[in-house]
Amino acid sequence: MPITSTRWLSNYNTEYRNDEMFTPKNGIKPYWNKLLTEFDKLGPNGLMARQRDIDWLLFENGVTYNVYNDPQGMHRPWNLNVVPFILPKSEWQTVEAGIEQRAELLNLVLKDIYGEGNLIKNGIVPYEIIYGHRGFLRQCAGIEYPTDKFLSIYAADLSRGTDGRLWVVNDRAEAPSGMGYALENRSTTSRILPEMYGRMNVKRLSGFFQELNQMLIAASPVKKENPNIVILTPGSHNETYFEHAYLSSFLGYPLVQGNDLVVRDGFLWMKSLQGLKRIDVVLRRVDDAFADPLELREDSHLGVAGLLDVVRRKNVSVINPVGSGVIENPGLIPFMPAVAKYFLNQDLILPQIASWWCGQERERKYVLENLSHLVIKRIDRTNRESIYFTEFMAQQQLNDLKKEIEETPYRYVAQERISFSTAPNLVNESIESRNLVTRAFCIASDDKYSVMSGGLVRVAPDRETIRVSNQRGGTSKDLWVLDDAPIKEDKYRHWQKRSSVAISGLNDLPSLTAENLYWAGRYVGRTLVNARFIRMVMRHMALVQNRNEKPDSIKLQVLFKAVTQLTGTYPGFTDKTKEGKLAMEDPMEEMLSVILDRDRPGSLAHTISMFSNSYYSIRNLWSSDMWRVFENIQKLWQSFEEGKDRSINKILKVLNQLITRLIAFMGLIEESILVQQGLLLYFIGLQLEQSMLTITKCRSLLTIKYDEQVEYDLLEYLLASHESLNIYRYSYRSYIQLEHVLDLVLLDLEYPRSLTFMLNRVQKDIARLPHSHKENSLSNYQKYIFEAFSRLRLAESSDLVKTKSETDFFREELDTLLEKLSELLYESSQSISSTYFNHTNKQNQLVTQSFPI
Repeated sequence: MPITSTRWLSNYNTEYRNDEMFTPKNGIKPYWNKLLTEFDKLGPNGLMARQRDIDWLLFENGVTYNVYNDPQGMHRPWNLNVVPFILPKSEWQTVEAGIEQRAELLNLVLKDIYGEGNLIKNGIVPYEIIYGHRGFLRQCAGIEYPTDKFLSIYAADLSRGTDGRLWVVNDRAEAPSGMGYALENRSTTSRILPEMYGRMNVKRLSGFFQELNQMLIAASPVKKENPNIVILTPGSHNETYFEHAYLSSFLGYPLVQGNDLVVRDGFLWMKSLQGLKRIDVVLRRVDDAFADPLELREDSHLGVAGLLDVVRRKNVSVINPVGSGVIENPGLIPFMPAVAKYFLNQDLILPQIASWWCGQERERKYVLENLSHLVIKRIDRTNRESIYFTEFMAQQQLNDLKKEIEETPYRYVAQERISFSTAPNLVNESIESRNLVTRAFCIASDDKYSVMSGGLVRVAPDRETIRVSNQRGGTSKDLWVLDDAPIKEDKYRHWQKRSSVAISGLNDLPSLTAENLYWAGRYVGRTLVNARFIRMVMRHMALVQNRNEKPDSIKLQVLFKAVTQLTGTYPGFTDKTKEGKLAMEDPMEEMLSVILDRDRPGSLAHTISMFSNSYYSIRNLWSSDMWRVFENIQKLWQSFEEGKDRSINKILKVLNQLITRLIAFMGLIEESILVQQGLLLYFIGLQLEQSMLTITKCRSLLTIKYDEQVEYDLLEYLLASHESLNIYRYSYRSYIQLEHVLDLVLLDLEYPRSLTFMLNRVQKDIARLPHSHKENSLSNYQKYIFEAFSRLRLAESSDLVKTKSETDFFREELDTLLEKLSELLYESSQSISSTYFNHTNKQNQLVTQSFPI
């Protein structure tokens, strides 16, 4: 094969010998040469175009990674480099064998730690390494599991050592992350680089995820056709929440949080809208110590009280078992060769990073004498910052670390300072070398382990960075394992029939998911109604400004007060501010606060933020088209917040775009999920919110009688903000009159924007909720809605427009009706929440325990 053009390597650091692309003699490996030849066909501009396509596709699909305290925002876009990391089948076979061996070995270690304890009894592993590790949970001792393997999922971080072999750097067993990102990376690269993906003979990932699904089914303690399987997530703020939602959507299992689950009578149940539904298998993404606040960390709101008791009874399978974090222990690494001999009578297939446990005198002496040339870790490191790269530490810091090691030597392990191998990365139209670490995954499959033919590759952001971490700004690569022969196209493979346990109806909907759907509807409706009303007020302010009129007219004062009442941003325009001045004196300042102050409850920015939070919490339910529109809304608003233009015209432009995108988003919701899969809750929330805000608008603008011209203008403003002005003109073809407006906005049974129509729809929708099916009686929330609807149907617009006398300015009957309707809708909302969304029950430990994190 001819050597490819060197134009790709003009900025490449070829002096670095431990590079994946080069042989020890600085030649290009054949399979890398083949890839560069493929790049030659695209050329620099073509390759950069493919990178932009990848960035666009990941953004469109909403692939994110949460970075804590990130100034760029919580949900950082996932970065994937167009240049894959490639390994030949011949080398990967060794990796597979080594990963399978290590998974089996750690499975036996985990069984022994919580079982017979022979490793400690026979002096193979010092007891301090196990019992001094925060991952060891005494509460898990003696628990037996219904699965053949204790360790069902295992991941290993790999890097190439100076000997040219891939070494194990870290073990991951507590709740290994990255499988979903690896799958998304493959999905993206195979779409953007389809020709070279086929010509390079890349091994597929589909079979691995088929086996993952079957492993979860087989883990059920009760062998049945459709075991109930859930994915337990800490929530939308977790760094890998996208992956939790992605796997939930891909596998078809409900995504639940701790509050969705409850223990009753020795079994684990999911709170659904119907009641309790027994759960057989939990794929756990919550850390060990947080899994059961009754026996473990009592301050945890992420787990399920009593979960360990259900596991002891073998009534549920938790994957991986609680307590698995103990084998994520760098202190075990020096003893793994002896452990392999003890359990398997084998040598380790994959080499490990050289490590010295400081609890041994000779090893501790060596570590202290060579401290500045090693990497120091705590065996139970509690965060990412407890890794000490001593070459970068000042002398006083080294002295302090040395003292810590001498005081509690068993807590520390030293490792050889290795240089990660580098691999090609597309950077600014050229290919440069970057440090990388590969995470390989395997799962228990029958009586053995199966390894993914690929993995998650993480890449350092620049040449100088030693530590490779997504939290530190790293990027990712797709791992291509190259076969010797062309890969046959995958035939469409159905999931096994007995694994079809996707959410099928309201009775199977987790209560927290239902609540988030309900509030998603509430916040979407609130955002749209408020944005429309604020737009209408800003348009009038623009007219006043253009005419050089004073902004103190009665109409404007009424509108400004209505803004405060509609958004709930009191005192606002209704009273003096904290500084003692009236907001009316500077209405633009108050309006900007109502629009842009994210920390002010009720403001448009705050409502958009709440809408975003509710959306993220249930993103596994939404379609990719919805995500695109949602991201456009976020991008629009972020750009507005960061910009400096606060003119009325700019605000109106942004509000127009926001309203249009919200309407598109609402239209797509109905295409994403079925009514019986939760859309019903969204509809109920949306209609209730719009109904309550319609009542507030009418009370603010219509209950006081003004002179004829002011009242005419207010009626027009109401209809305009309600998107009903054209409908009114078409329907009545007359001068705008209050009686007709009330008929249209409040009482019309056929007009979809009228209050009567919306309440009628709510009445029908809540009748489909599980607890509404009572013979000859109504639930409380049904009674409230029924009374509200009945009062509207009995109302007469001719009576509502009246005042007590010609000189009276207050329409008491209209205000009384609206006030009562508002109370009834509030009570209905409270009743729905208490019936279906009650997550307040909390169990506490009888004895407080300390679990350091």
